[in-house]
Amino acid sequence: EGLVSVDYEVYGKVQGVFFRKYTQGEAKRLGLVGWVQNTSHGTVQGQIQGPTARVRELQDWLRKIGSPQSRISRAEFSNEKKIKALEHKEFQILK
Repeated sequence: EGLVSVDYEVYGKVQGVFFRKYTQGEAKRLGLVGWVQNTSHGTVQGQIQGPTARVRELQDWLRKIGSPQSRISRAEFSNEKKIKALEHKEFQILK
């Protein structure tokens, strides 16, 4: 199974609800690397890298679940590509 990298942006009530912390926890549970950060326009964005099946699991989580207090209206994914090696060491919350 190959590795993939995908960028994401999640819309809805996703700031001030520990969304980044929960995303980091879920990514670590799945063994994924990448990052997550708040944007100035009220969304959360980032990048996920790892085995394709695990990345799909996190994409589903970002689309449907999120943190307990969040209300996700939609999640968009872009720039998906196969990668030969992981470009991040861990899954970080960026300020």
